[in-house]
Amino acid sequence: MPVTAQPHQSRRRRRRGVLLAAATVVTAGALAAAALPASANADANRHGHGHGHGHGQGRYQDVQLLSFNDLHGNLEPPAGSSGRVTEVQPDGTTKTVDAGGVEYLATHLREARKGNRYSVTAAGGDMVGASPLLSGLFHDEPTIEALNQLDLDVTSVGNHEFDEGAKELARLQKGGCHPTEGCYTDKRFKGADFPYLAANVLDEKTRKPILKPYWVWKKNGVKVGFIGVTLEGTPDIVSAEGVKGLAFKDEVETINKYAKELQRQGVKSIVALIHEGGFPASTSYNYDCDAPGAGDGVSGPIVDIAKNITPQVDALVTGHTHNAYVCTIPDPAGKPRMVTSAASFGRLYTDTTLTYDRRTGDIARTSVKSANHVVTRDVPKAPDMTRLIDKWGTLAAPIGNRPVGHISADISRDGTESPLGDLIADAQLAYGRSQDPETDLALMNPGGIRAPLTYAASGAEGDGVVTYAEGFTVQPFANTVNLKDYTGAQLVQVLKEQVSGPNEAAPKILQISSGLTYTLDLTKTGADRVVADSIRLNGAPLDPSATYRVASNSFLAGGGDGFPTLNQGANELVGADDLAALEQYLTANSSATDPIEPPAADRITVVR
Repeated sequence: MPVTAQPHQSRRRRRRGVLLAAATVVTAGALAAAALPASANADANRHGHGHGHGHGQGRYQDVQLLSFNDLHGNLEPPAGSSGRVTEVQPDGTTKTVDAGGVEYLATHLREARKGNRYSVTAAGGDMVGASPLLSGLFHDEPTIEALNQLDLDVTSVGNHEFDEGAKELARLQKGGCHPTEGCYTDKRFKGADFPYLAANVLDEKTRKPILKPYWVWKKNGVKVGFIGVTLEGTPDIVSAEGVKGLAFKDEVETINKYAKELQRQGVKSIVALIHEGGFPASTSYNYDCDAPGAGDGVSGPIVDIAKNITPQVDALVTGHTHNAYVCTIPDPAGKPRMVTSAASFGRLYTDTTLTYDRRTGDIARTSVKSANHVVTRDVPKAPDMTRLIDKWGTLAAPIGNRPVGHISADISRDGTESPLGDLIADAQLAYGRSQDPETDLALMNPGGIRAPLTYAASGAEGDGVVTYAEGFTVQPFANTVNLKDYTGAQLVQVLKEQVSGPNEAAPKILQISSGLTYTLDLTKTGADRVVADSIRLNGAPLDPSATYRVASNSFLAGGGDGFPTLNQGANELVGADDLAALEQYLTANSSATDPIEPPAADRITVVR
C-alpha cells in the first residue's frame, strides 16, 4: 500500500485541435447557498481573477471536475434505449435524446475543458466489463486505449473490473499482452496511464489494497485527493472465480480511514469515487432531486453511505445503478454535500466546480455546483476516436458481422418482465432440453442482459438481421448454461429471493421461460410480494416435494445476484456458453421471411 499517492509522471498532452462548440443540456445542481465567502469577492477585486481564470493566484481557485461512470466498454454509440436519455422540458413534458459514443464523448469533454486551466477528469468504476464485442472480444484493451486518449486522470474500480479476476485487472493497469491470447496488434498493450483506485479491495493474504487506495491531483499548489472504492457487496454480483483471494471492506470505514491519511499529508480537499449508487425518483437526467429538500429525490445505498462519510470529503462521484442524478445529501455534520452520477454507457458526463481555498487548502463547500450534460451526437466526431474504433473494428469484423438470426421489430430489455428476457430464457430452456429432455424451465438474471436487440441495422447487414456482435453485446459474460435439480419448495424460495434479503430494496426479477407463470404483488413488502399460490408450471401448481430440472447461467447457478438457493441445486450439468445458446435459438427459430417477433412479456402478472 503506498504511503503517498504520486501524481501522473506521464501527464498526457492536451489535444489542442480546433473543436466546434458542443451544445449541451444542463441540469440545475448547485448547493442552496452557492455564493463564495465575502472575502472571495474582495480577493477577486484585488487580483482581478479570484476564481482563477487568469494567470495570477487569488485566494480562491475554481477546479473543474469532469466525471462519468459505468462506461462498460461502449465505444460505439449504444443501440436502442441504451443509447438514449430522458430529458424534462420547461413545460414539464419529457423527450428522449440520442446519446453516447466515445467519438462524441471526447468532443464534449475537450470542449468542456476549454478555458479551465484547472481541470481534472475522474470516473466512478465499471469502465470495462460487460462490454460490446468491439471491446469485449479483446479483453477491453480498446476501452483502456480510448480512456487514455480521453485524458482520464483517475477512476475507482467497479464490480465489473473483477469479471476476469484481479490478475487481469492488474494487466489492464500495468500493460502487457493477454496471458493466453497474446498480443492483438503489433504493439504491446501499454495499459492504463491513469490509476485505478481500489481502497477497499484487499489481498486476503497481505490484507493490503490490491491497487492504490488514493491519488492526489496537483497543479500550482492546488491539491485534490481522490479515494476510490467499489461496493462492499461485489462478491455477491461477480463470479466466485473473479474475486477469489480478495476481501471487500465497508465503503464508509475505508473512505474515512484514507481521508484521515490524506489530511495528515496536508491534502484537505478530497473527492470520493464510489462504485455504488442510488435511485432517483425520476428517470429524467435533469430531474431536480433536491426538491423539496436536499437529497429528498434520491434513495438507495448511496444515501446511507453519503450520510456517514466524514465531512472531510467534499464531493462524491458515484455509479453502479446506471442512474443519473445531481443531489446534495447532508454529511454527518448536517451540511449538504454534492453527490453525482452520470447514468451509464457514456451518455452523460458531470461537470462539477470545486472552489479551492488556497489559504486553508480545502474546498469552499457552499460554493460547489454541478450539472449533468448530455453526450449528444450533434457535434463533430473526435478523429482520434474514429481511428481507434476503425482499428479494432477491422479486427473484430470477421467474427462480429456474421448473421445469426432475424427479428421483426425491436426486442426490448425494459420492464419488470422484458421481451428480451423472455427470449433469452426460452433460448436457455431450448438449449437445456437439447442436453437433457427432462429440463422443465429456465431462469435468467436481468442484470445479465446488457442491451436490447434492435431492428435497425447497426452496419451493412440489413434491418432485422441479428449479428453475432449484437448478440455478444446482449450477453457478453461468457457464462455457461448449467442444469440443476431443485425441489418445488426450493423454486418458490428462489422466486421469493427476488424481492427479499439483499434484493428487498432493489428487486431483481428473474426472467422466466415459457410455461412458468405467477403474480408479483408490488403493493406488499418483502417475500410476500411473490404470491406463492399463483405459481404455475404449464398450468399446474408447483409440487413442493417434486424435482424440477432448471437451466440458468453459471453465475445464477452459483448463487449470484442474491439467490443463494440456486447454489443448492443437485446433479449439475455444465453446458456451453449462454451466447451460443442464444445464437442457436435465433438461428433455429428465425429466417429472413419468418423472423422472430418480440415475446409478449405476459408471464408475470404485476400488481402495483
